[in-house]
Amino acid sequence: MKNCLAFLFSLLFIGANAQTTAKKAAETGITRPKLVVGIVIDQMRWDYLYRYYDVFKPTGGFKRFLNDGFSCENTFIPYTPTYTAAGHACVYTGSVPSIHGIMGNGWYDNIHRAEVYCADDSTVQVVGSGNLAAGAMSPRNMLTTTITDELRIASNFQSKVIGISLKDRGAILPAGHSANAAFWYDTKSGNFISSTYYMNVLPEWMQQFNSKKVVDSLYQLNWTPSLAREVYDQYCTDDDKPYEGKPFGTTTSAMPYDLSKYTGQDYGKIFTTPHGNTLLAEAAKTAVTSEHLGKGSATDFLTVSFSSPDAIGHTFGPNSWEQLDDYARLDETIGKFFDFLDATVGKGQWTVFLTADHAVAHVPGFMKENKLPAGTIDDGGLAKYMNQVLKEKFGRDNIITGIYNYQVYLNHPLINSSDLNEKDITRWIVDYTGKLDAVSISFPLSELMATPMNPMLKERFANSYLPSRSGDIQLVLKPGYMDGGPTGTTHGLWNPYDAHIPLLWYGWGIRKGKTNAETYMTDISATVAALLHIQMPNGCVGQVIEDVFK
Repeated sequence: MKNCLAFLFSLLFIGANAQTTAKKAAETGITRPKLVVGIVIDQMRWDYLYRYYDVFKPTGGFKRFLNDGFSCENTFIPYTPTYTAAGHACVYTGSVPSIHGIMGNGWYDNIHRAEVYCADDSTVQVVGSGNLAAGAMSPRNMLTTTITDELRIASNFQSKVIGISLKDRGAILPAGHSANAAFWYDTKSGNFISSTYYMNVLPEWMQQFNSKKVVDSLYQLNWTPSLAREVYDQYCTDDDKPYEGKPFGTTTSAMPYDLSKYTGQDYGKIFTTPHGNTLLAEAAKTAVTSEHLGKGSATDFLTVSFSSPDAIGHTFGPNSWEQLDDYARLDETIGKFFDFLDATVGKGQWTVFLTADHAVAHVPGFMKENKLPAGTIDDGGLAKYMNQVLKEKFGRDNIITGIYNYQVYLNHPLINSSDLNEKDITRWIVDYTGKLDAVSISFPLSELMATPMNPMLKERFANSYLPSRSGDIQLVLKPGYMDGGPTGTTHGLWNPYDAHIPLLWYGWGIRKGKTNAETYMTDISATVAALLHIQMPNGCVGQVIEDVFK
């Protein structure tokens, strides 16, 4: 009898305790940060975090991430080509090009038989500028939702989502389909603009920001070294190298750079200076205060993409004075932005992640200078030459439509109407390109799964194959080789120098630490979804990085 009474008492106790716990949960509700900030640095190698660690300031952004946040040390891009638009789409959709449809910055559409820019939209018009082409943009070419879309849906569209970048694709794709706004920089007017996809007129606060012409004030600062000479000597090659570009005139090849001469004259030069990061950060701060982000009842989301590191990296390379100076200044810019968020949104009330859309290869000239294997290939010249030979062999011109994203596209309507043998054409292209110094292997994409190659590479190419937007023949370059000319560098390949990117977390809900487990760009949206207790994007293939959370 005593055992029965004890059993009944324990049931009553458990039931009462469960009711109390449920009541507390109901009263407490689901907690979320007031604001999520997604930062993408356009062209950042993971190793910059440690190569420049001693240059970064304790109050800067990068050490705050590394010392007080969480770092995913082995994060990779799980597809190729590693280009800007595809990277931004992957970060925010948690998906790959074969699903989200953003094959690169551009591609050839096999259905409409036309070149497509990733954000092209002829149904919309520019807002905020007379530069019509700069504003005919929207996210419609992206086939899936983003984490920002899912936040809007989950909050019944009470959450605000704002995207901002110097590049149109860096603002539009992260903000998603249902964003309240996306703003990007117009090099003709020096203004941040948008399109009628989002609004019919720029908000008053953005008009006021544009009227200040912050770009002209930044030009007046010129670009002088921000670090001591011995620091550049420690981390960089000589400042004046023949394989570096000259964006500020053929007679100007080393720091300092006179930018004041561009005031009111050329608003595009800001892209290739650290001042582009400052301009973007000031616009982002204005968006936070003017749109009252983090002040509503639902979590808001700000996407920020810093474009200037890409322009500087392409022009001067990873070992240049210019890129070191850029990252030293960017570190300070991000640190000040965090201080701003603490003051406006509230300390401990916001969450931020930082990653890159891609990394970058060393300049081929630098590699050769140091006896390292590298080289370039001219895909435009290659397509032209192959068309000449194919015309001699098959009697038709323009059999190759073009080479996009290291894929050869065949002119199928011409081949079919002329009753040409496509297999013979394909075989000749594969044989010819496979013997080029720059090419490791060439194969028909229709035979991808049957082509002998490293399984990881096969997966990377499969993740980027969408028949309506992909080419016919894949060119795989040797490590260190790229499409380019005698100066500067680029990115776009599967190799770690292009695909190993930083992934840093900080703020509300994030624990201090790091993981060396392999993670992927596709995991970012899944992890943000878990943090916010919302559904992941509808094409997401990533996994939640559980170690990130407290």
